[in-house]
Amino acid sequence: MSTTTLPSAVDLTPGRPAALTDSGTLVWRGLARWRRDPGPLVASLGFNILIVLIFAYLFGGALQVPGGGSYREFLMPGMFVMTMVFGISLTTIAVAEDLERGITDRLRAMPVSPLAPLVARAVTDMLFALVTLAVLLAAGLAVGWRAHGGPGATLGAVGLILLLRFALIWVGIFLGLVTRGQTAVVAVQTLEFPLGFLSNAFVAPATMPAWLGAVAAWNPLSATVGATRELFGNPGWGGDSWAAQHYPWLAVAWPIVLVAVFLPLSVARYRRLAG
Repeated sequence: MSTTTLPSAVDLTPGRPAALTDSGTLVWRGLARWRRDPGPLVASLGFNILIVLIFAYLFGGALQVPGGGSYREFLMPGMFVMTMVFGISLTTIAVAEDLERGITDRLRAMPVSPLAPLVARAVTDMLFALVTLAVLLAAGLAVGWRAHGGPGATLGAVGLILLLRFALIWVGIFLGLVTRGQTAVVAVQTLEFPLGFLSNAFVAPATMPAWLGAVAAWNPLSATVGATRELFGNPGWGGDSWAAQHYPWLAVAWPIVLVAVFLPLSVARYRRLAG
């Protein structure tokens, strides 16, 4: 990956909040890094498209769709959410690399708002998530997925998916600040799959052992998958549990809780970093 050059000074334009100005400068730095080294972006998008194709065409006949609906319409809401989960490691790696290369220390030594690097990381990764989700929506349409809930409901579903990604960004930022070395990053990547598959994305929680099904039903991912299937008008598992009956509310509540926990933890950890 190419070496990133930091600006020698941060533009503290009079009349503008320093955090906003500094964050904008650092977001631009992140976008410039994509332009110079687009490999990770292209690889991530290619991997997500490949996963969609594998599930749509190789595993298409292996799962029984609830109510006999379209398998691909059942599949895609789960894939959209799984892609947001896979973004945790991308955020963690970016934060950890900045720490290892001394970029974080340089930023702390400059007249930069202490919140700017974290805000810029969150904004940059949200832009990445927007691009990723747009590509996956197109891939879904290409394999036969359709949204039947109307424009308002479709936008609401997209908003819930991005809200979850925003919450998971702060999880990734915190993990990037507390982990060290490639082994720690691999551990984070390994945890993404259990987190994603221990949900209602591909398997009905009712078919699991009771305790495991309860964990899956209350998984934040299950809330977003269940709510977006409803908003898209796609088939889903249903369920009689309290969580399954209130997925739209939980799809909003869980990300708020995650942000309320991990954003302050990330800020506190960043401030405690040794200069």
